[in-house]
Amino acid sequence: MFIWICVDAKDAQNAKITQVIDVTYWALVELDGGSILSVKFYDKREEHSGWVDFIVLKSKFESYMEFMEEGMMVLCVREEESISEIIEAFKFKELDEVGF
Repeated sequence: MFIWICVDAKDAQNAKITQVIDVTYWALVELDGGSILSVKFYDKREEHSGWVDFIVLKSKFESYMEFMEEGMMVLCVREEESISEIIEAFKFKELDEVGF
């Protein structure tokens, strides 16, 4: 499973989530069985052409229809900031669904 997260740095340990409008890098997290297999960073989301299951936004008030039209489930954080915090919340279903 693949998850997009908008982040401010190309460093899985120090990157913090940003709003889509302020995105510096796109982190693509690959999960399998609840474990992170890889985190790849892209300057533009279009650089990855494969299927992505989820996108995690910083706020439920961000524009999200584009992602839903691409077939992604859109989630948003509560207070999580780092990639590891977000993935931990994802695993325990502690992220909120957007648009419902």
